[in-house]
Amino acid sequence: MSFMTTKEKNLISPKLLAELEKVMADVAKGKRDPAAMKKAAREMDRMREETRKEFGIVDVAALIREGREES
Repeated sequence: MSFMTTKEKNLISPKLLAELEKVMADVAKGKRDPAAMKKAAREMDRMREETRKEFGIVDVAALIREGREES
């Protein structure tokens, strides 16, 4: 049996991971960065639109319900 190293399992880029760690540290301290919040909102909107274009409208609640019914 072979095991993957932490480096092999890390799918998050070091730059993104560092940004996430900084944001989480700020959140833990109760700090809010309005500019970062606007940037994150723009990025989420962009990703949502890409997903909508690729897959159409996805009803997540219906997917969860179907998954529960199958088990």
